[in-house]
Amino acid sequence: MGRGLDGLATRCVCRVSKRVLFGRSSKRRQRPVTGRWGSRGSAAVTIAARLTFDNVARRFGSVHALRGINLDMAPGEIVCLLGPSGCGKTTLLRLTAGLERPTGGRILINDVVVGGQQVHVAPERRGVGLMFQDFALFPHLTLLENAAFGLKSLSRDDARKVANLALERVGLAKYADEYPHILSGGEQQRVALARAIAPRPGVLMMDEPFSGLDTRLRNEMREETLTILRETNATCMIVTHDSEEAMQMGNRIALMREGLLVQTGTAEELYHAPVNIHAARMFSDMNEFLVVVRGGKVDTPFGTCAAKGLSIGSEALACVRQRDVQIAAPGRGREGRVLNTRFLGETALMEIGVEGLEEPILARVREAQAKQPGTEVGVRVNVKDILVFAVPADG
Repeated sequence: MGRGLDGLATRCVCRVSKRVLFGRSSKRRQRPVTGRWGSRGSAAVTIAARLTFDNVARRFGSVHALRGINLDMAPGEIVCLLGPSGCGKTTLLRLTAGLERPTGGRILINDVVVGGQQVHVAPERRGVGLMFQDFALFPHLTLLENAAFGLKSLSRDDARKVANLALERVGLAKYADEYPHILSGGEQQRVALARAIAPRPGVLMMDEPFSGLDTRLRNEMREETLTILRETNATCMIVTHDSEEAMQMGNRIALMREGLLVQTGTAEELYHAPVNIHAARMFSDMNEFLVVVRGGKVDTPFGTCAAKGLSIGSEALACVRQRDVQIAAPGRGREGRVLNTRFLGETALMEIGVEGLEEPILARVREAQAKQPGTEVGVRVNVKDILVFAVPADG
């Protein structure tokens, strides 16, 4: 096997350490759970661990993949690590799992250093579960054998019992003796989840676990996975580039860009009070207007608003979310004409030419409120909904 993520599965779907440092698992609860796939046993409970990143850095030659990451995750907390491709999300996951070593800073589990320049605890001794993006199931092993793979410290019979309970929780115990090739993508995802939770890890890392599923199944699996995570009580970090997924699943969101931790907070905090234009763009499609700061304020096409922290005379971006553009009768607001309307199901996206603006703006409205091309409309925006940011150096 290789030595990357897939290869690690041969020695670490990281089983729970026996050391008191990472805690002992509590007894499995017998309360049945009724979900989309029927009545099943509940997932085994673990003693969640605190996970701390202290100024963590990772460099590959001259490339800084991570630059001074500071984040503290409380026991049992679910944090979604959100950001565009190449921002360092998976690198942070690999460092946590022990696949790589940081070139700066420390990683701590329950306040004990497990990763740093001078310390490197082996992956299988960290009590960290890892769920791979492509599931990494072994095609030559049955589902039961796949689920039991990380249970090397148990006897064969005990490992089979624990693995069967994990498969039961995800609704696949009846297929325990079958092989992965018979399963759909969603079912393979459930087996991978069973394998990750079977050792009762204190920390669980999930690398874009739903990216390979279709939209309907993805939503279904998010809900089911979230239920299981709450049952297991493991501290969990979910890597994703999908802002809706992050808002749905995380107690908090840690937003990354170019190896830096840009902003951390609840979904509401990041949506309503983004720290910069990049954070705002992660959560909303927006109309952006280049403006100039004068006297601590900016004049936008829809009114004057404050420009806190920006230098007088500097350029800024005044941003209006598409959903915040209000369509009114002609004469109420700025004069506009609908140029194009795209039906999106429950909503519609309208392209509107507005008097005095060189570029058309986009408005996302309920389908019933959509107007046909050529319709004259009034366009309004509440000033309190306008976001103002410094113009980023990279555009």
